[in-house]
Amino acid sequence: MSTDAPASGPELTAFTSRLDFGIDDFQRRACQSLEEGRGVLVCAPTGAGKTIVGEFAVHLALAEGGKCFYTTPIKALSNQKYHDLVEVHGSENVGLLTGDNSINSSAPVVVMTTEVLRNMIYADSAALVGLSHVVMDEVHFLADRFRGAVWEEVILGLDQSVRVVSLSATVSNAEEFGDWITTVRGDTAVIVDEHRPVPLHQHMLVGNRMFELFDRRGRGTEKGKRQVNSELSRYIKHRMLSPDAVGGYEDRLSRERRRRGNRTGGVNRPRMIANLEAEGLLPAIDFIFSRAGCEGALAQCLRSDLHLLEPYEVAKVDAVVDAHLAELAPGDSDVLGVDDWRWALRRGFAAHHAGMLPTFRQAVEELFSLGLIKVVFATETLALGINMPARSVVLERLVKYNGESHVDLTPGEYTQLTGRAGRRGIDVEGHAVVIWTPEVQPERVAGLAGARTFPLRSSFAPEYNMAMNLIDRLGVDGSRALLRQSFAQFQTDRSVVGQARQLDNADRTLRKLNNEIDAAAGRSGIDPERFTEYVGLREDIRRKERAQKFVRRVDGAHAIAEGLSALTRGQVISVETGRHKGLAVVLESAWKGADPKPLVLSEDGWVGRVGTDDFVNPPVVLGGIRIPKNADTRSRHARREITAALQKSGIERPRGKVKKKAAEPDYELDELRRRLRTHPMHKASGLDELYRMSERRARVQREVAALEKAVHERTSQLETDFDAVVGVLVELDYLEDDGAGSLRVTPTGAVLRRIYSESDLLVAECIRAGVWNGLSPSDLAAVVSSVLFVSRRESYGAGVDSMPGNPAMRDALTGTIQVWEATNRVQDRHGVVQTREPDTGFCAAVSAWASGRSLREALGAAGSQGNLLSPGDFVRWNRQVIDLLEQIRLGVDPADPLAGAAKRAVAGVRRGVVASELS
Repeated sequence: MSTDAPASGPELTAFTSRLDFGIDDFQRRACQSLEEGRGVLVCAPTGAGKTIVGEFAVHLALAEGGKCFYTTPIKALSNQKYHDLVEVHGSENVGLLTGDNSINSSAPVVVMTTEVLRNMIYADSAALVGLSHVVMDEVHFLADRFRGAVWEEVILGLDQSVRVVSLSATVSNAEEFGDWITTVRGDTAVIVDEHRPVPLHQHMLVGNRMFELFDRRGRGTEKGKRQVNSELSRYIKHRMLSPDAVGGYEDRLSRERRRRGNRTGGVNRPRMIANLEAEGLLPAIDFIFSRAGCEGALAQCLRSDLHLLEPYEVAKVDAVVDAHLAELAPGDSDVLGVDDWRWALRRGFAAHHAGMLPTFRQAVEELFSLGLIKVVFATETLALGINMPARSVVLERLVKYNGESHVDLTPGEYTQLTGRAGRRGIDVEGHAVVIWTPEVQPERVAGLAGARTFPLRSSFAPEYNMAMNLIDRLGVDGSRALLRQSFAQFQTDRSVVGQARQLDNADRTLRKLNNEIDAAAGRSGIDPERFTEYVGLREDIRRKERAQKFVRRVDGAHAIAEGLSALTRGQVISVETGRHKGLAVVLESAWKGADPKPLVLSEDGWVGRVGTDDFVNPPVVLGGIRIPKNADTRSRHARREITAALQKSGIERPRGKVKKKAAEPDYELDELRRRLRTHPMHKASGLDELYRMSERRARVQREVAALEKAVHERTSQLETDFDAVVGVLVELDYLEDDGAGSLRVTPTGAVLRRIYSESDLLVAECIRAGVWNGLSPSDLAAVVSSVLFVSRRESYGAGVDSMPGNPAMRDALTGTIQVWEATNRVQDRHGVVQTREPDTGFCAAVSAWASGRSLREALGAAGSQGNLLSPGDFVRWNRQVIDLLEQIRLGVDPADPLAGAAKRAVAGVRRGVVASELS
């Protein structure tokens, strides 16, 4: 909701003066907090304008003469944000770093993927000098189970002077997330705005009819939830029962599926688009959760007579397409399917998914933003921050494949996808349309659309490269301390994070006091080390005495409890304390437990149970009297008889004052006292100030010890996992004892520190074992791909087991498998999850490409192994091979032949369509 209230700070005033629109209240509050020197966490719906806050951070950094890094989760978003910022600040002030691309990296503003910044932190890059602001766009990505840890590594690893701007989708635990950021980063303003600038209307499309999902009159159920549109429910029921309402439920489902058709996922897209157009709901994004589904929808539209563009718009499409195809080799057009792709664009529809060539996706994004594409069939990757808002979003299914199995959409995912609907400044309202099927009932859609609980959960977990870099920078203890400050630990036990912070503060206070005591001792002409030694003796004696008292108390209580447990009926003891002290006879033995209490009859006639508090020393059996088996000890008569027998027994209570038994001699304590008396400082005078300071230091030392104990007792699974990872690294000689009770990185470990891969340990082990030595550049690229590539489900070949290529490549792949097996045996011993098995499915394709073969031949080579690669997948995997080869080149000694082979392999892969995508 826009406001015309004046901006508070001069920089915010200057920033807003160049905008051609007013900023919203939540944007203003976040920007004001930034100008006040605070960090910010902004949680707002998709399309609400969170990036305004990030752009103000860029403006502020430039105005203050600082530097700003703008991080994003995906390269496409980095490229988009780079171009946006260049338009405002000029190419001389903005750079780009994505792993693939490096443009003006020394600029004061650099856009980068989050992994690039993480790597810079671990490498202690000189580029971090002068850094004043970091924008973390889509920070909720830290919940991603594969990459989420990177976001926490950055937040924890940045210098405390850097102001962090975290931009997140709406999550239900924003306050918890903000509390954690404040705990680890300092003063952070949490700005939450749940208002959508463009209202979102929910619909269901049933056949040819469009219905509102919710009751228009705003009626709700007794639980406060909005009520499903009764007209929609009636229509679905009628559709399921007529016109031929015969047979059971399964028969009706089968009829409905036949009516809808199965060849293209059951949805007639041309008819659906016609319905959307009639309702005025174009442009639209139709989310289909598979690449094949997107291509099938596109093919269905191509077979129809659907044309959504005017002739003048078609000419504009051709101009944009020609610009994007300019760098492609002419011979690749056929294999890339350029003609069909262009024909679909000229008719106003397109697909968008990761299997497409990146330049194709970029062209689709540009055309859609220009209004020249009316319908995009997309996978969910399009929802990840790319600026492609539409008037409507269509969901054909509410189930997706998550990499392992088909799962239902979560409320958070539904909100993220439908958040694309409604273009700010263009549309009065946005529309979410769910296609009805017999499996998708309105109540289920209403549950997703009406849910407001999307909690952010940390996915932080120690890995080999992380452990190596943390230990190299912080040592083992420092690494554990950082783990305790992670969001994962914060969520597991918020108190540990607070205690870890208190421990850090106490350690700083202790160091400060040590310096002050040394200075005061120097002013008094006293050797600081001598004084510290003397004070240490006093503290050791005090601690030893306290410990001795505690041990005596515990041991004494334990001994008393054992004595009470051993007492039997008829035994006579002396109760040493309390109102009924004196002789007593045991009537019933104690119950088993931590504080046993036998039932006794005292000589004054009292009957009750006695416990450890009634004794100074363990009870001593003074004698016994006979109590008849059939005696009713509960009757007064029986008790009087037992008391009389006790008095006549002649057993006497020990005379004198009861004293605790003397402790055994403590020769260690005696020696400490002797050393104190003979110390040169023992008779020194005029040191009251030093003693007061030393007492304060002792209190802080005790506080540190108590905090360390508390944190240790709450050891989390993170630390357990970290210790297991460290155990593997020590056994494999990546870490070694530094001679001071900690660990340090070995020369071999220095290689692992520079390998950022899911299979980082396997890569480092293969390098050390030499199994990749002596390979040609193309063979090296092929073998390296085996630790990266993952065959898709639809691949029919044995991608993991097959051994393609020439004898040298096969030997290297065999060696890689052997190293993998040996490494997993070590991981098993330490309880660490095994490294994923190498997959040879991309070896033939990358080898052919790196050898200079054509794109058609390279894709054909992949197909011959059962991996039918799309052009987009081919480029993506080649990018990853290039990235890992560069890491290997930079990780090993420059004189190592492997470095030269890796460099030549990169040159062989970085060509043609791959090079054009990296330029």
